[in-house]
Amino acid sequence: MAHHDLRTRFPEANLKLDHHQLLIIEKYSKRKSFKSGETMIEAGARDPNFYVIKSGEVEVIEYSSGNPRSIWRSYPQELLGDASFLSGSASHLSRVAIGDVEVFEIPPENLRRIIDDQPKLGNIILSTLIMRIQIMRDLKLTPLQVIGSRFSADAFRIRDFLGKNRVSFAWLDLEGNLDTDELLKRIGVREADTPVVVCRHDWTLRNPGNRELAEKLGIFTAPKEELYDLAIVGAGPAGLTAAVYSSSEGLRTIVLERTASGGQAGTSSRIENYPGFPTGVSGDELAARITLQAQKFGAEISSPCEVRKLEVINGYPVIHLEDGAKVFSKCLLVASGASYRRLEVNNCTQFEGVGLYYAATAIEAQMCSGSDVIVVGGANSAGQAAIFLAQHTRKVHLLIRGSDLAKNMSRYLARRIEQTENIEVLTNTEISGMAGVGHLDRVEIRNNRSDTAQWVPTTAVFTFIGAVPHTDWLPEGIELDQNGFVKTGQTVANSPSWSMNRPPFLLETSHPGVFAAGDVRSGSIKRVASAVGEGAMAVALVHEYFNYQGM
Repeated sequence: MAHHDLRTRFPEANLKLDHHQLLIIEKYSKRKSFKSGETMIEAGARDPNFYVIKSGEVEVIEYSSGNPRSIWRSYPQELLGDASFLSGSASHLSRVAIGDVEVFEIPPENLRRIIDDQPKLGNIILSTLIMRIQIMRDLKLTPLQVIGSRFSADAFRIRDFLGKNRVSFAWLDLEGNLDTDELLKRIGVREADTPVVVCRHDWTLRNPGNRELAEKLGIFTAPKEELYDLAIVGAGPAGLTAAVYSSSEGLRTIVLERTASGGQAGTSSRIENYPGFPTGVSGDELAARITLQAQKFGAEISSPCEVRKLEVINGYPVIHLEDGAKVFSKCLLVASGASYRRLEVNNCTQFEGVGLYYAATAIEAQMCSGSDVIVVGGANSAGQAAIFLAQHTRKVHLLIRGSDLAKNMSRYLARRIEQTENIEVLTNTEISGMAGVGHLDRVEIRNNRSDTAQWVPTTAVFTFIGAVPHTDWLPEGIELDQNGFVKTGQTVANSPSWSMNRPPFLLETSHPGVFAAGDVRSGSIKRVASAVGEGAMAVALVHEYFNYQGM
């Protein structure tokens, strides 16, 4: 698609600033010049500065086909950049000067000052960046290719990681693509080396780990060696909301997330009961918007970043990371969430990523298109998954242990499932066996009333049962309930670990200054809206803690 076509199709992405707005930009920037043909920003580079064109024209180049292709041309008074300028990650696009070009160069701290001090101009900038994110995703403009087998757990892990981090990529399936042999020869890779991630002619990674891949793509930001006001473990709705409120109120904030912003909610195909979105919103879109909001206020988000343990030194939380680094903070918010429980089937772990899944996103839907799939669970997450998968598969079998679909599921979801022709609800039914060579190809389902069983052919099982909190990194001094969720407020007032001469704040754990919010908290309501509310409330309580401590 030519650049003039894109400009016509997405006019909101190329708004021109007026004379008054350019005068504001000039106050926060310095001028920089480029010669004709000079690469102003190289694809893959991490340039944190933001640009507005003063004079000249700039060509925007993408590499999704492996060769450079012009997709956009930017003109005077227009913004030059995308959301990578706020997040600090690498951009997938190059910018080249067409003729001599002069720009206003704005460092990241000044960009945030513009957004804070000049809300009208800040909204134009943010709206433009959001639209450009959407263009990149809709048109799949990416130089990345993932090559591997649909039956490889590592290939699924890589695709899942990229998808959750909103990194566009092209997927080449060894089983379904006739051109992969030639491509592998061209890049010097054997089939045994797959999965591989290829970026243009620049680099090839053989079965990279998530951290290695994130660093190569420029989406990993390492924590700084300094004292933060608030460290947040977990970037689900509670953690991200806390980051928005904390950073917007001037607290030095870092969010540590093991996989990707959004948490469990980020994998939801559509959330229809979240206030303010009458037509629904995908968990991915909601997470992306809150993440951008937190970053615009200066919150640091480090992902993938695995937390190994927590200790408290001289009253300050110290977080130990997998790579040996430490994060020091005055306060800590535990927002590490929970995961769906594994099936109680002996060999289920061997099919994880090759037939057994814990989320239903576009990645999984692509893998089982046109086939029969099984969804296990009777709550809203299972219902949303069943409806989403029904649009991509031949048939969805929804298994629930009880006899009433509406017992644990919102009525609107239950009603929609009943009206969807290719969803079959099997009540009083559980999975009792799984089989396949290298990947899942059939499961045994058992009726728990009649105690009869049958084998059903399927290549994909999606399970949404129970919740296992991510609390194994917490020390013994932080009290958990019998199911492993973090206790807070009055429930820890008599804890032997509680050392203050005041009652604990509502979301405070048994250790002063350590708070918990969202799904990981004992007694929390497992809904996105309530997690958002707890994240905001936690920051208010952090301020109270600082006031009490005289900080």
